[in-house]
Amino acid sequence: MNIGEYSKYDGLGLAGLVRSKSVSPKQLAQTALTAINAINPKINAVVAKIPDWEEAFDKQPTDGPFYGVPFLIKDLFIRAKGVPSDMGCEMVRGGFVAPFDSDLMARFRQAGLNTLGRTNTPELGYNSTTEPVSGGATLNPWDTRRSPGGSSGGSAAAVAAGVVPMAHGTDGGGSMRIPAANCGIIGLKTTRGRISVGPYFGNPLAGMAVESVLTKSVRDLAAILDAVEGPGTGDRFMIGRPARPYKDEIAAKPRKLRIAFHAEGGLHAKADPECVAALERTAKLSESLGHHVERAVPQFDEALFHASNMRYWFSFAASGTAALGAFTGRKPSLENLEACNFKTYQRGLELSAMDMEEADDWMNTVCRQVAPFFTKYDVLLTPVMAAPPLKLGVLNSNDPNLSAEEFYREIFKHAPFTALFNMTGQPAISLPLAESESGLPIGMQFVAPYGDEATLLALASELEAARAFGRNLPKVHASKAAVA
Repeated sequence: MNIGEYSKYDGLGLAGLVRSKSVSPKQLAQTALTAINAINPKINAVVAKIPDWEEAFDKQPTDGPFYGVPFLIKDLFIRAKGVPSDMGCEMVRGGFVAPFDSDLMARFRQAGLNTLGRTNTPELGYNSTTEPVSGGATLNPWDTRRSPGGSSGGSAAAVAAGVVPMAHGTDGGGSMRIPAANCGIIGLKTTRGRISVGPYFGNPLAGMAVESVLTKSVRDLAAILDAVEGPGTGDRFMIGRPARPYKDEIAAKPRKLRIAFHAEGGLHAKADPECVAALERTAKLSESLGHHVERAVPQFDEALFHASNMRYWFSFAASGTAALGAFTGRKPSLENLEACNFKTYQRGLELSAMDMEEADDWMNTVCRQVAPFFTKYDVLLTPVMAAPPLKLGVLNSNDPNLSAEEFYREIFKHAPFTALFNMTGQPAISLPLAESESGLPIGMQFVAPYGDEATLLALASELEAARAFGRNLPKVHASKAAVA
């Protein structure tokens, strides 16, 4: 199998080839590694291959739905036994190797995925672009002058470029939906508690950070969510399990939904006219499928939201940076941290216990304000980003002139639609439903009530059938690569 043929399949398609013995898992792995070698020099999505992947894969079950499918993990948050994690950070480089798999990593292996490497992330995951000083910028395969988004930008770029059909990501403020939107693929932020973050984490970023996958097909997303969802041993809380498998939800007859839509971003952000036009086309497409669609905006105290969100980001950065510094024996400083991240770390150290108690109260208020909106509507539709993919260098986390607060506002000004739903804990998905006039992807965000991934996946499947995701391919893609 050559990389051009390989890149046409989604994960379940490749798994079907393995089951039919048309190709072996190791042949698939070698093809994927060839794709990495051909594509990665052009986009810098993969920061390191896993040299002993074969040994680990040989110990995995053979009956998982994705047995033999090549896979990549974001170099942040997830833990794979014996695999280093640099987290896009010079302070951490070479200093952390996981002693055992995290719960999600174990479930990925149980599902049969063959993990071949780690993908690029901004330093410590704190940016909505992927341009770490330590690992260098990841380039958008649609236009290599532009950002793939962040913080799961390496994973998104690799999937979009056909290197792997799916890859791991995390989302604390839009970090899967943003790169999915910028790279023309699918990214789901699951409900808080849907997928275990244990045992290394209990309630990361005050519960706002979750893990999931980026895919190029809805059926892959449903199948992998079926395989990995559910609590881990010792998790602090559990949410209701799905009524039926997600693969059944996307196969069922669609129900008619009440869909609200708007383009009113936070921090006074004005959505680009191309994003507004894409939103309106998506609203009309949804209406043509029989859904009731109308303009409506959730009402909440935005100042309170940002005051709380900022404190959580600062405190999480401070505690995480301090812990990594203690683990590696390296003192956090401007010598080993980017300027904005160092300032964020310092601001986090200044927060008191009372500051964080206040942030918790504010979070509760915001969640209570937003929730009633989703008793009236089944789904909210917005753009993911305020504009098509930004040029590289616009969001500079090493800018010494920015304060921690200014850098926070820069990040969330460009991504004004996503972070609210990390705070409320609701599931939200980015779907590749539009392109700019110049051919750049524009993602649309759909948000459902707490715990209702089923509605999002069913709607995504319906829209995928109507719009045919992935009809166009980026300029940098495995199907176009010449391999000697």
